[in-house]
Amino acid sequence: MAINFSGRHYPPDIIIMALRYYLAYKLSYRDIEEIFAERNIHFGHSTLNRWVTKYAPLLEASFRKSKRKVADSWRMDETYIKVKGKWVYYYRAVDKYGAIIDFYLSENRNEQDARAFFDKAIKSSGLPRKVVIDKSGANAAALDTLNIHLWFGGYMLCMVEVLAVKYLNSMYS
Repeated sequence: MAINFSGRHYPPDIIIMALRYYLAYKLSYRDIEEIFAERNIHFGHSTLNRWVTKYAPLLEASFRKSKRKVADSWRMDETYIKVKGKWVYYYRAVDKYGAIIDFYLSENRNEQDARAFFDKAIKSSGLPRKVVIDKSGANAAALDTLNIHLWFGGYMLCMVEVLAVKYLNSMYS
């Protein structure tokens, strides 16, 4: 998928580099504005905000299409982290080789948010054969609900094996 930069006042290379600085490093819009100003490329922080809003989702979709296949055995956990000054739950899954499957940020730690994470991960990487989780009741409930949906949908042979083993899921913490 080619991203269309037509109608922009700056070349695509400049826009992509500014997006890379913002998405890959812990820099503010004003920091990136200053970095480019030192190189005699002038744009406002609000312009960068518009680029991030418009092109970041397109870049994510493009990257997801070229993502490598992951193993069908996942390790899933969640932790509490601070993002831009606000505490959120960070759900993530890695395969048995340590490849990142997906992540999800949520204000709550409950079955609904765990299901939203699994829906997102399954949509991008397919249905796992086995998921190792910690003793979290929300994650177990979300996987039980997924298995119930598979059962009633006629996919009994595709049900996900759930292993609840404390610490085994945190292979790459």
